[in-house]
Amino acid sequence: MKFTTRMIIALICIALAIVAINPTGYFKEGVLIKSVKQNSTAFLTGISPGEIITEINGLPIKSTDDYSNIMSGISVEPVKFSVITDKGTFSYENKSLDFEVNVNASIIGVYGNALSAGIEENMTLLSINGNGIKNKEDFLNVREKVEPRIQMVIKTNKKAYPPMLLSEPLEVTVSNIPKTNLKMGLDLQGGARGLIKPEGHLNSSDMNDLILVSRERLNVYGIADVNIREAKDLSGNNYMLVEVAGATPQELEELIGKQGKFEARVGNKTIFIGGRKDIASICRGDATCARIEQCSPVEQGGYYCRFSFAVYLSEAAAQKQADATANLAISENASLTDKYLNESLDLYLDDIIVDSLRISSDLKGKAVTQVSISGPGYGKTQAEAYDTSQKAMLKLQTILITGSLPFKLQVVKLDSVSPLLGRELVQNIFLASAVAFLVVALIIFIRYRKIILTLPILATMASELLLTLGVAAMIRWNLDLASIAGIIAAIGTGVDDQVVIIDESRISSGYSWKERIKRAFFIILGAFSTVVASLLPLWWAGAGLLRGFALTTLIGICIGVFITRPAFSDVISQLSH
Repeated sequence: MKFTTRMIIALICIALAIVAINPTGYFKEGVLIKSVKQNSTAFLTGISPGEIITEINGLPIKSTDDYSNIMSGISVEPVKFSVITDKGTFSYENKSLDFEVNVNASIIGVYGNALSAGIEENMTLLSINGNGIKNKEDFLNVREKVEPRIQMVIKTNKKAYPPMLLSEPLEVTVSNIPKTNLKMGLDLQGGARGLIKPEGHLNSSDMNDLILVSRERLNVYGIADVNIREAKDLSGNNYMLVEVAGATPQELEELIGKQGKFEARVGNKTIFIGGRKDIASICRGDATCARIEQCSPVEQGGYYCRFSFAVYLSEAAAQKQADATANLAISENASLTDKYLNESLDLYLDDIIVDSLRISSDLKGKAVTQVSISGPGYGKTQAEAYDTSQKAMLKLQTILITGSLPFKLQVVKLDSVSPLLGRELVQNIFLASAVAFLVVALIIFIRYRKIILTLPILATMASELLLTLGVAAMIRWNLDLASIAGIIAAIGTGVDDQVVIIDESRISSGYSWKERIKRAFFIILGAFSTVVASLLPLWWAGAGLLRGFALTTLIGICIGVFITRPAFSDVISQLSH
């Protein structure tokens, strides 16, 4: 067998497909970190998503079961806390303090036993168990001292981290290491899918904002593995398709159904809320008013970059800000160059605090319609810090416009798939594919009665499957049942084309070999054109729910016509001579 240029191209593409699929996950042990809660112990230690935990406290971690067993063993006895505030002394027993403070040691975010003991927001914290507190830094140091904790040492595929003191399991989301780069859709991994229709007709910009806001809202509520995309039907209606792995339809409906209430508060006073009533506009995508201002190294190692962007308020909101800041003092911790007020601007989304920002002393008592919101982003390198800062700025901008979208959302359709059903579907798909492969092989052998013609057809079928999966891995397409049906359909049309090539090469004996192949490809290209034309409407049909079928079928038939069919014809040419 002499390898022709077209055969070599096909082999190179197959090799690239194997690299894209990357089946090396079958040989790895550990658990993959999918998300890390911001400001948690793991986050502050430097643990980041994408790392693989291989060892905890000297014990090897091979699967999520090993990880869960170790985390379930984290248990500490509650201790007694004596909390003194400007409104009195409060005592209770617990494993954690159950409240946070802002930069000026004003209590925020009270919950659990602290709330039951009578502690309320906006009280000024003075001491905990005899340890005086003046600011947030004092609070963090005292909390680490008085809360009961156990030591944990984590080793990942990147490094061994310094010991951490924990009173509860790590606030990270983990999963088993993916065996390949192929992404499984909701039908195969389990979860909930919702088809959401916004009222009214949205333009492209409005739809992008809605998707960005919805994704941010799910992230704020700690939901991982979220896939949100725009969908349209043939009538031109706009939809938002939301898929959340591991969630129930009820949870998805509750989270998506919330309109999103944004509030900015100074102390207990609401300055402005999300929406066109208070926020005229937000600077985005304009370097003159939304930019990364500076990047500098930090003493502890690494870099930080500071972002800044403008928020334009209505006159009524500006006056409320002036009234709320008129009687505030300058913070005792302010430097000579950077002076801030002794109250922070706290941002709340659906009554959950998402950020706390310092207020420049220049804004005291002033009714300004333009305010600048800034914040830092940290990273091990300057490039990483810059990227983190950009993402932090986008997150804040997104949160600020959450309430500014006047779109009511209607849940059109909710689906649920259990993980067990997904695994059964995968097993059944493999079984059905194997049976189909054997049946096709048998029919081809009966048709030609030559194993030398049957084997190239089967090899081409396998290569087309591999190439299609390789492209899906490269573009990070979620493989669902519709996508797999498309792959099978594409391979089926491929077998038809190969039969056409063999028959033309054997029957058209009055023509040269080159003419026979031209006749075969004339038929193949005609069939290819009609299939492409018939698949295009499926891109929008059913609000995009059949897009997976259309895409994988198009990928499969394009791979066949432009890569595997020419190589197959060269193989048949050499076998026929």
